[in-house]
Amino acid sequence: MTTLTLSPALAPARAGWFTQTGQVLRRWLLASLRQAWGPVMSLIQPVIWIVLFGQVFASLGALPQFGASAGTGTGGYIDYLVPGILMMTVLYSGAWAGTGFIDDMNSGVMDQYLTSPVRRSALITGQLAQQLVLNLAQSLVVLGIGWLAGARYPGGFGGMLAALGVATVLATVFCCASTAVALIARSQIALISLSQLIVLPATFLSTTMMPAGLLPPWVQDVARWNPMTWAVELGRGGLSGDYPAAGWWELSGLVVLAGLAFLWAVRSIRAYQRSV
Repeated sequence: MTTLTLSPALAPARAGWFTQTGQVLRRWLLASLRQAWGPVMSLIQPVIWIVLFGQVFASLGALPQFGASAGTGTGGYIDYLVPGILMMTVLYSGAWAGTGFIDDMNSGVMDQYLTSPVRRSALITGQLAQQLVLNLAQSLVVLGIGWLAGARYPGGFGGMLAALGVATVLATVFCCASTAVALIARSQIALISLSQLIVLPATFLSTTMMPAGLLPPWVQDVARWNPMTWAVELGRGGLSGDYPAAGWWELSGLVVLAGLAFLWAVRSIRAYQRSV
């Protein structure tokens, strides 16, 4: 019996990393379109936040801290609030990113992925890219609704791009961390519980809604090292055109956290493959 062997020239070519990532991204985007109620609700949520918090805390705009923090001197609380809601929106959305992988585990799609030649980093990156597309849409809605609510952005188009860039980095941190937790816990309940345990303190132990000078001393100490504060202050600086003095190390800290979270997600999917 003769054995037929294929020469390297005749062997099927393996798609490159970018092609694999693009196909994974396409799959997740199609899934979002087929279940459009999820993305639509995620776009409505920041509208509710701006209207709710903007009205409840509107009287705080009379305090001089808010005019100074907004960078305009007259913007009041709504100018201060919009950058916080921008980062709050991507924080909450990113914390739920891992639910898609848990659905794949339960439906058997993950097993099909792991038996294919698709690179594990491409699986993570493709899903991350889909989440960032949704987060960008949410961020644009926040800026648009904020403008209609009376906020103004003296930083101009460049400042808005800077704020959107910072929001994207923050979203990357929490999307990848959520994915890693999902691959480790493999439970919707565990992921949701842990997300709520993290996102609420991260939001309220920061300068999302209040300037540091109005916070209790111990909260100020926590907020100083809270990545949410870094992102909010950078976004606020971009929209106002008055960037914080510590902006470079805050941005560097966010980028480092994003890189570490991505590596954690990739290691988690490889650990998951070894365990099944």
